[in-house]
Amino acid sequence: MSILAFIITALVLAITPGPGIAYVVARTVAGGRPEGLASCLGTGIGGMLHVLAAALGLSLIVAQSALAFSLVKYLGAAYLVYLGIRLLLRADQGFSVEPVTSQGARRALLEGIVVEALNVKTALFFLAFLPQFLASESAVVLQLVVMGTVCVALNSLVDVGAVLGAERLLRSESSGRQRARVLNRLSGITLVGLGLYVAASRRGA
Repeated sequence: MSILAFIITALVLAITPGPGIAYVVARTVAGGRPEGLASCLGTGIGGMLHVLAAALGLSLIVAQSALAFSLVKYLGAAYLVYLGIRLLLRADQGFSVEPVTSQGARRALLEGIVVEALNVKTALFFLAFLPQFLASESAVVLQLVVMGTVCVALNSLVDVGAVLGAERLLRSESSGRQRARVLNRLSGITLVGLGLYVAASRRGA
């Protein structure tokens, strides 16, 4: 899998409206820009914890058995297809922000770390997504950490953009829902395509 394919896929997934964007927007609505940006930093730190855990875990699997790692890639590909289908099925549901109460920037930071660190779906996603782009079995940890960091950075940049544009997003709720539907479909197709491509390319290996 090429670096360009990874960047495109990671970017598409980053801009897809989801719980992370909804959370930081809700924090911004409740406590203003400082609280929203603090929550972005918190979720970014929590995301990096998942990246490090995935890198260490996957590197151990590679060291133990090439067959086991191939199995992980197949299971990861299947999980990505599953996530893509789910996104396509909920594409018409739009984008919603649950109201929260203001708790201050420091509390938003800490809560963002905890919420993201305890997010099992994030852990499963990194375990499924990152192995698909490994160039070789050498320097596995470094590759996974770099790719994971890129994903977290892109997600955080999009979250910051959502915070800065929160008021505009709220003012144009109907157009926001339309954009969310388009992005959900695009992300769903990307995930399904990635999973099928990985599975098909491995059959002749």
